[in-house]
Amino acid sequence: MRRATLLATAVLVACSCAVAFAAAEDGRPASARHAPHARTEHPATMHAGATELADSIAKARLATARYVNSLPAARAAGYRIITRMIPDMGFHFMNPKITGFDVAKPPILVYQRRGSRWELGALEWVFPSKPRTPPLPGARYGSFAAACHYVDGTVVPAPSQAACPMGAPGTGAAFGFWHPDLVTLHVWLWFDNPAGLFASMNPLVRPFNDG
Repeated sequence: MRRATLLATAVLVACSCAVAFAAAEDGRPASARHAPHARTEHPATMHAGATELADSIAKARLATARYVNSLPAARAAGYRIITRMIPDMGFHFMNPKITGFDVAKPPILVYQRRGSRWELGALEWVFPSKPRTPPLPGARYGSFAAACHYVDGTVVPAPSQAACPMGAPGTGAAFGFWHPDLVTLHVWLWFDNPAGLFASMNPLVRPFNDG
């Protein structure tokens, strides 16, 4: 698995922001680019966002490095499986004691598995609705429909907890919890993702998961 160094991540983020700014400028009609009242984002603002994101990524990497090649370490910290393998995403492990947004304390760790080998791929946060202010600069969101979760990682879509089967279909595993529709935020911190740092799906994880 390819991992970017912290320096490379920071450089990539800064470059991506610079490219995005240039694209935003060049992608508008000439009349809009040269209009006296056309609104543009100041490069200093873009730079500040890149710096803030790089700092947040550094904190997240330091805080989660111990989990990268050690699922036992994550389990010891309180993370428990909540989904089996989701295609182009991975296996989700959640620590129910973690609430709110703290870049150094992700409530969900998304692992990849090949045989007996587990490796951390992404961090994830969930929200009842889209945050008014992005918790990280440039954040992009996904969604998770209402569902029942079981202790073995089985997931069953359901509009309410009352609709959840007592045991997991096919395995009989005990019921864990139900959640309503959620907004998700993935950060692919430890596994390259050509779809982007904040993309929900990652086309590279399927073959890694014996796909």
